[in-house]
Amino acid sequence: MKTTLLALFIPAAVLIGAPALAADQPATAPAVTVSPAPDVPDRLDLRNAIAYALEHNYSIQQARERIKEQEGLIVEVKAKVTPQLGLASSYKKKDEELVQSGGSDQDWSIALEARQALYAGGGISAALDAQKISREAALLDLKATINDALLEVRTRYYDVLLAREQITVQEQNVQLLRQQLQNAKNRFEAGTISNFEVLRAEVELANAQPEFIKARNRKRTSVDQLRQAIGYVNTTPENLRKTPEFIGTLDFLPVSYDLQKALDAARTNRPDLLRLDRLAKAREAGVRIEQAGNRPTVDLVGGYQVVKKISSNSFNDSPAGWVVGVQSNWAIFDGRSTAGKVAQARSRLRQSQLSAREQELAVEVQVRTALSSLQEAAELAEAAQKVVAQAEESLRLADARYAAGSATQLDVLQARVSLTQSRTNQLAANYSYNVALATVRRALGEPDAYAQQATP
Repeated sequence: MKTTLLALFIPAAVLIGAPALAADQPATAPAVTVSPAPDVPDRLDLRNAIAYALEHNYSIQQARERIKEQEGLIVEVKAKVTPQLGLASSYKKKDEELVQSGGSDQDWSIALEARQALYAGGGISAALDAQKISREAALLDLKATINDALLEVRTRYYDVLLAREQITVQEQNVQLLRQQLQNAKNRFEAGTISNFEVLRAEVELANAQPEFIKARNRKRTSVDQLRQAIGYVNTTPENLRKTPEFIGTLDFLPVSYDLQKALDAARTNRPDLLRLDRLAKAREAGVRIEQAGNRPTVDLVGGYQVVKKISSNSFNDSPAGWVVGVQSNWAIFDGRSTAGKVAQARSRLRQSQLSAREQELAVEVQVRTALSSLQEAAELAEAAQKVVAQAEESLRLADARYAAGSATQLDVLQARVSLTQSRTNQLAANYSYNVALATVRRALGEPDAYAQQATP
């Protein structure tokens, strides 16, 4: 039995990080495996399109990999405060000309050494703090990436619905014009109108065909753009031309927002703002890392050594024993190299703080712009509803008057053109409103409703 696309939609744990990388992970990345794409389903709705995008959208997958990268860096930094164990050995054989009297032509040693950092000027703890904060920033980057990607999915899905409804409107228009042409032919045969009326109806029907063709092409293009947004890669000839039935309508459901509450919500919830705040804290830790260069380092060193006895080449005669000690290093004067690094770190901190303030202003402008666009779209959608009702009534009256002989064919054609235009405008207005509403929610930092439902 073939597995459909709908059956492969697995709820995405989008905010759960992967486990920490093992310390002995190989340096080379494993080969990337690509699972075969599922079959194109017979029916597809927005919820399942979003669920599929959560798992397969390439931007989201890259954001998850950045989290794993930060986890690997945390493991690397933790290694500096973990005891290090090493085995060193050497063997030399000398030319007889170099052997002194009573000496041996061989020299070898084996040493097992353990080292534990006792104090590093605070640099290791600061580096660990920086990496942990950077991982939090990577998680927030994932949230922001998901919000952006799912806004794109919603927009592309609405594009498909709009194209589908435009095809319906154009089909209705063509059908009405065909009926008008048939009526004109019937009346011409009855001798009540001239051939000019028939010719005019034929021309209007022919002029409606290009828009019908364009509407069908817009749907094909919209489907491909949606496929790209969700990350679906076709791998089988059977799916090459198959298109699912798209479920959903472009409804107009008015929603209102308070400006002050919207701005407060954006400052609190926007993951990109929170991410910049975390990066600024990581830069603060970066300053402490560089300041550690002015302080001494202390390591506890211990081990076990086996060295060759001068007068014997036998391993059993070799002296062996434990070695324990403390090593310290302090760069009393480094030519102000550390001072220069600290200055750079403080500058990076200031830059990150300025970047956060700049983004906060940009978010405020985004929220205001999104709310303004939502208000405009709502007003257009409300007006479009009224115009469609009026256009339908106008066409009904024109048909009745034409049948009674008190209106011309031109009056009827103009009424039908107005109705088609009104329906098209209503679809465009409803589409713009739905996109504007999704944009507002993204500007406020609200996760997609379907993404929340897919997250355990």
